[in-house]
Amino acid sequence: IHSTASSHQRSFVVEVMGRNCGYLALMSALATGANWVLIPESPPDTDDWEESMCRALTAGRRIGRRQNIVIVAEGAQDLHGNPITAQHVKQVLEERLGEDTRVTSRGQVQRGGAPSAFDRYLSTVLGYAAVEQIVTSPGGEPQLIGIRGHQIISSPLMESVRKTRAVADVIAEQDYETAMEMRGGSFRDSFRLIRTMVRAQPHAPEPGQRRLRLLVVHGGNPSPGMNTAVRVAVREGVDHGHTVLVARNGFRGLARGQIEEMDWMSVTGWVSRGGAELGTNRFVPAGNDIDAIAAQLESNEVDGMLVIGGWTGYESAYVLHSQRDEYPVFNLPIVCLPASINNDLPGSELSIGADTALNSIVYDVDKIKQSAVASGRCFVVEVMGRDCGYLALMSGLATGAEHVYLPEEGISLQDLVTDVDHLKEGFEHGKRLGLVIRSENADPVYTTKFIKDLFQHEGGGILDVRETILGHVQ
Repeated sequence: IHSTASSHQRSFVVEVMGRNCGYLALMSALATGANWVLIPESPPDTDDWEESMCRALTAGRRIGRRQNIVIVAEGAQDLHGNPITAQHVKQVLEERLGEDTRVTSRGQVQRGGAPSAFDRYLSTVLGYAAVEQIVTSPGGEPQLIGIRGHQIISSPLMESVRKTRAVADVIAEQDYETAMEMRGGSFRDSFRLIRTMVRAQPHAPEPGQRRLRLLVVHGGNPSPGMNTAVRVAVREGVDHGHTVLVARNGFRGLARGQIEEMDWMSVTGWVSRGGAELGTNRFVPAGNDIDAIAAQLESNEVDGMLVIGGWTGYESAYVLHSQRDEYPVFNLPIVCLPASINNDLPGSELSIGADTALNSIVYDVDKIKQSAVASGRCFVVEVMGRDCGYLALMSGLATGAEHVYLPEEGISLQDLVTDVDHLKEGFEHGKRLGLVIRSENADPVYTTKFIKDLFQHEGGGILDVRETILGHVQ
């Protein structure tokens, strides 16, 4: 829809499901860079909301935005509880903007398709926790098994049902402030953020406000989501009245003075763009480079720095911090935002890019499994991760692998003998698919090729084994 809307400079209205909950509409608007969103919990704050929406979309056109995409939750309504339908929004856009407008209702396709890696993981751990709950706590009040803050929790079922119904009740009573509070802090924060992101222009700086000069730089290997993080950082900083600078090509580019100022439209379209538009590398400053970076920060009057990246970014930030006594210009706020597909960074349970990498692995392994079932084969699949087994472990859970080899556990010859015996026994009794996931640094001797050759040789003609190294598609 983005590409069609941009090509024809059209407006699109996309209706999504959710009944009285605007979660799907709100989160999809954030994730796709939509230009307007309408949800049940927070109706437009004026009776003439149509004019406000059209004014914002028109302003976006004036500054060069090629598409208008409005996401409408199926339960959206105005301040008085009157339904706001996708067809009504389409009519408004055509009449007031004079633009060719299309409606797309996603419908039941939102329920179908292969589950994502995270949904498979969630199903696995919640299913396990539910059985544990039944076995260890028979009888008593019915419980709900859920996840909160990435921790498995248990709560009374009837209380959960009561809270869910209560949100619908307060929406019906038009108590929208309470409805937003009941959805939780992250929902409310996401709504505040989307209201900033959909603006055609930032707020004007407050009179007398000190305008900071903030620098964004990458460090480490490319990771999906880096561009999205830069987009939000630039727009949030500019909307608060500050100047946002970026360094091209990581800390090496920073040392060379490859610094430029970004404005509101500099990052348009970056929300879903892969790679790292600013450029990144695994360069860690040392020696004369530290002198050069200090000079660049001083000449550009930088007041704070955001480092988006992996371990190299952490190291680079640490180098600058540790040189503060010699270079007073380094005595400034430095914030690191973890971005690494390996998900091996301290301070966060999940790094930016790890979920996309995991979904890429699961998508490819699903195809490998189809090939294996058709021909009765065993596949040994190598995934990335360096010295962290996160991608291997999670993809093993999400794809139903029989064996997963991790750097945290290592591999012994006895492990391999036991595993090949299990695979042989399964294939002898009609098994048609074998799947083994190996993390790239699981063992320096027992490589993916070694395991494949061993399984093939010891399979005694029963196993037909292939290896696949997924590489940088991750």
